[in-house]
Amino acid sequence: MKKFHIRGVVLLDNDGQIISAYKFPSPNHAVDLEMVTYYAGGLRVKGLLAKPLDGSGTEGFLYLRGGIKNVGKVRPARIAQFASEGFTVFAPFYRGNQGGEGDEDFGGEDRVDAFAGFELLQSLPWVNNIHIFGFSRGGLMALLTGIKFPEAASVVTWGGVTDMSLTYVERKDLRRMMKRVIGGTPTKYPKRYKFRTPLYQIEHLKAPVLLIHGRIDHNVSIEHSYRIEKRLKELDKPVESWYFDEYTHYFPPVMNRKIVEDLTNWMKTQSQQ
Repeated sequence: MKKFHIRGVVLLDNDGQIISAYKFPSPNHAVDLEMVTYYAGGLRVKGLLAKPLDGSGTEGFLYLRGGIKNVGKVRPARIAQFASEGFTVFAPFYRGNQGGEGDEDFGGEDRVDAFAGFELLQSLPWVNNIHIFGFSRGGLMALLTGIKFPEAASVVTWGGVTDMSLTYVERKDLRRMMKRVIGGTPTKYPKRYKFRTPLYQIEHLKAPVLLIHGRIDHNVSIEHSYRIEKRLKELDKPVESWYFDEYTHYFPPVMNRKIVEDLTNWMKTQSQQ
């Protein structure tokens, strides 16, 4: 098995290879769901694969969840919702979750699970373009994956983290977990936090970016989107922002559905350019 290095992360040549897949109950009769085991950094990691049954799905959609472990788990209904918009969707659970090997480390080595997820979608013969979507902590995973794969059609973050040190400052309730998982504070281990912060590598991003954020988000402050937007504009990179004055980290169901429709249409537009 060959190894190679991309920006400090060890990747293996079988990353993205599907080991097994079996049918999973779908909440949407028009969408087929499969529970997949795939290789990521030498580990057997789990994820959910969704495909519309009407023959569409030629656009790939890598869904990168937020949270850690049992907080922010991949929800089949959410994956089916995006698939119903005409995408083949793959959502990694991240290592150590739902029977997968390894341990999640909050944007560290577990980014390989996202990278391998992108390669999994690339291996599907009916998929042409691949878009990357990240919610909350998945925002930094999405940006890092977009940096790794310049061929990505687009990157969308929704309430996305872009600066891990800022998360440590803002979220007192997460500090204990972050010190345990990352190994210490940003002051003691600045390189570990910088490694998890796409702001410092964003000049390598080629794909157009869409930022979605509620201005009164207390889980991930809108400052995260402001910072990445400012940096992208300084670099003359394509970026669009949809900011909502009245919303927090979670949007009301009706508005949520509307934004899903709008952002998937935006993605399809990027594929046509």
